[in-house]
Amino acid sequence: MTSTEPLHRVCFQLQVKPERLPEYRERHAAVWPEMLRALADTGWRNYSLFIRDDGLLIGYLETPSLEAAQAGMAATEVNTRWQAEMGEFFVDLDLPPDQGFLQLTEVFHLEDQLAALPTATIAEPEPLP
Repeated sequence: MTSTEPLHRVCFQLQVKPERLPEYRERHAAVWPEMLRALADTGWRNYSLFIRDDGLLIGYLETPSLEAAQAGMAATEVNTRWQAEMGEFFVDLDLPPDQGFLQLTEVFHLEDQLAALPTATIAEPEPLP
């Protein structure tokens, strides 16, 4: 990836089985090094996962192309192993987790809206009392 490629923000949702949360957290505390390298090599940037105590999982990443990033990972052996192991953690999932997530629609991004403002309308915030 070159620095001139625009990055798209991707947010997604999955549901982890509540009874599997401790193991899910443990697995993600020490992801396999070859999986980490594969994600980086296939365009998954600024990738984070957030989880609620009921198992609601929200993922976020930036990538030039989600389709290309997913295809790149699908071509790796490590991803095949990882997805096979992780699939059992999710509720009602018919596809591997990296393909079966619900992508969320972005409705607001501060930096985009600030960048769209005419420069005269951007004022410095007033100091708090």
